[in-house]
Amino acid sequence: MNSTGSQHVTDVLEFLNGHRARAHGHEFDLNAVIAGSWRRCALDYSLDPARDYTPTVIDSHTLAQRQAQYADLVEIASAEIDWLYECIAESGYAMVLTDASGLILYERTDGSLIDTFLDAGLMIGADWSEPREGTNGIGTCIAENRPVLVHRNEHFRTCHIGLSCSGFPIRDPAGSLVAVLDASTLNTQQTRVGLTHTMALLNLSARLIEKCLFLRHFQQSSVFRFHARPEFVNLQHDGAIALAHDATIIAVDEVALRLLRISNRADLIGRRIDEIFDVSAPELVDPVRHDPAALRPVRDTQLGRRFFASVDHGAVTRASQVSTPARVERVLQLAPPSTRKTQLTLEELAGQDPQMLRNVRSAHRIAISRVPVMIQGPTGAGKEMFARALHAASNRATQPFVALNCAAIPESLIESELFGYRSGAFTGARKEGMRGKILQSSGGTLFLDEIGDMPLALQTRLLRVLEEQEVLPLGTETPVKVDLRVICASHQNLRAMIARGEFREDLYYRLNGITLELPPLSMRTDKERLIREFLAAETNDERPAAIEMDAFRQLLAYRWPGNVRELRNVIRTALAICDGGVVRLRDLPSEVREVAAPEAMPTPAPGRPMRAGKDELLHEMRECGGNMSRTAERLGVSRNTLYRRCKRFGIPLSASRQELDEGR
Repeated sequence: MNSTGSQHVTDVLEFLNGHRARAHGHEFDLNAVIAGSWRRCALDYSLDPARDYTPTVIDSHTLAQRQAQYADLVEIASAEIDWLYECIAESGYAMVLTDASGLILYERTDGSLIDTFLDAGLMIGADWSEPREGTNGIGTCIAENRPVLVHRNEHFRTCHIGLSCSGFPIRDPAGSLVAVLDASTLNTQQTRVGLTHTMALLNLSARLIEKCLFLRHFQQSSVFRFHARPEFVNLQHDGAIALAHDATIIAVDEVALRLLRISNRADLIGRRIDEIFDVSAPELVDPVRHDPAALRPVRDTQLGRRFFASVDHGAVTRASQVSTPARVERVLQLAPPSTRKTQLTLEELAGQDPQMLRNVRSAHRIAISRVPVMIQGPTGAGKEMFARALHAASNRATQPFVALNCAAIPESLIESELFGYRSGAFTGARKEGMRGKILQSSGGTLFLDEIGDMPLALQTRLLRVLEEQEVLPLGTETPVKVDLRVICASHQNLRAMIARGEFREDLYYRLNGITLELPPLSMRTDKERLIREFLAAETNDERPAAIEMDAFRQLLAYRWPGNVRELRNVIRTALAICDGGVVRLRDLPSEVREVAAPEAMPTPAPGRPMRAGKDELLHEMRECGGNMSRTAERLGVSRNTLYRRCKRFGIPLSASRQELDEGR
């Protein structure tokens, strides 16, 4: 042990013997959280600050079981951790998610420091509870049940005094600690005060994860969402109250408690919502009588404070349980004419899907900058719709949004379409010339769809335009200055294309300021809301749009291989041919009508596919030729979930087509 370590051991022992805390020989006031933790480490856990304990890491089988147990948490939190890591990627951090016992389930680490963090024990499967590792951001957060910063010498064990760890609790809908989000950095020279920015980011991310967990848990219930400021409703900062079908409160999130100034959930749970707010409870939980998209002013009954609220209705099958006339039970009104619009906002596109909420959050943060955006996602996932919504949310909204689909234009024409040309530049050119998409979009937004299909020679020219912020139209010698904001989109794996020499690496990094990944429609948890919004957007007369429940169930049951584009086209066509403004089963295409009828089997929760047995799993894998990505999409699950099911059923991940046919 070096002299610094020896001094730390001396400082800890002197404190435990009743002296003031010391660091590097200087006295200081140890805060109550750290002091309490040091006493627990010595008196309750019998830890030796000088001893170099071996990290406790569980075996791979137990880890797989634990990750499966927390699958929803890991799915939601991993997306937020990835985003948060990108924010501080250059700062030497490890981002860590643990369960309530302190076991690491997911981590993102600075690539240059992986070995160092591994030596410190920050790895998936490691136990960072306080009894194992002493005072630290994870274990002490769990022990104290509150946010904790443990800075360098505040760690109990000498081997950890190079670390600074910030741990934030993540709570389940009942308010119990279910996980910890931690950011750890090594050998930082920053003071505790200097780490407040990271703490603030970590707090925002932990709260967003909590919100997404709450909404995921109650995705089949009605959720009353409110805030004193209308622009915050249906965003992270609003309060959320889950309701039973009779408007009884079944859960309340932390934000709702703070907004209502109530400290105990028990004071709300079990009461009806009309005891808390001046609302009509039967109307509130009835999607037929209450427009879910509408904001309404409400007041709390205790103090008369004004809020704004909306209600997100869950499983639409519950509409038939509401006591209404028989004809109305079969028809769900979705959108009055006053709510229709041709362009959806970012929030409307996101709905309540966790990954889309993360995308929207990131999009808002960079909307007013010139940071280039790369939108990835399967064909038809709504990449251009998202790009248009991002443009509308930016400070360039009043300027042109110009789109070019690189896959839809012949290679020989892309150059002139993009860069423009002067009169007589080539045979067949317009007499008056053409400005080109780049010049047309100057001051606004240029959207390049399917950028992976752009020829390599044009990629080189585009890179120069982006670097110089000027364009040279064909047939001219004088470049023209431009003010560019570029959004690109692709369904292809551009990194794989770079490896094959089909896409320029320098252009990729120039375009990839931030990547937003749009999930396929089959993986989204909020298909009901999307159907409502698209119906509203496609309504083109003065009548309210409505849909029969049978037709709505078929739209939910269909797998949507064409994603958002297919859904919107189906709704547009159905509205055009339906009678009386009501979409019925007969108005849907045959491929949608012929999926397994929801009445004949339990209706899966939105975004939660029916569980597949081994035989069905093997059948789907055979149909997809062993392609795991296609199999996962057909089953409506993530690849990770598919891998877990294969492991559970003993299906080898490297199974050949012959092995699948033999049912091994």
